[in-house]
Amino acid sequence: MRRIKIAGMSCEHCVKRVTKALESLPGVTNVKVSLSTGEATFEAPPELSLEEVAKVIAEAGYQVVRE
Repeated sequence: MRRIKIAGMSCEHCVKRVTKALESLPGVTNVKVSLSTGEATFEAPPELSLEEVAKVIAEAGYQVVRE
């Protein structure tokens, strides 16, 4: 299970956009996005890079917070 922080979400519509963006990535399953924590958790193949994840999140209008 992977966990990422996402900046810029402010409503349930944001949650749906981020969920849809993550689900569009090949091999990504069990996506759960939380508005209250500003985090997304999901299952992904090991070859999926954080850069690929950050790109689809950015295309949806949000930003991955790198720790």
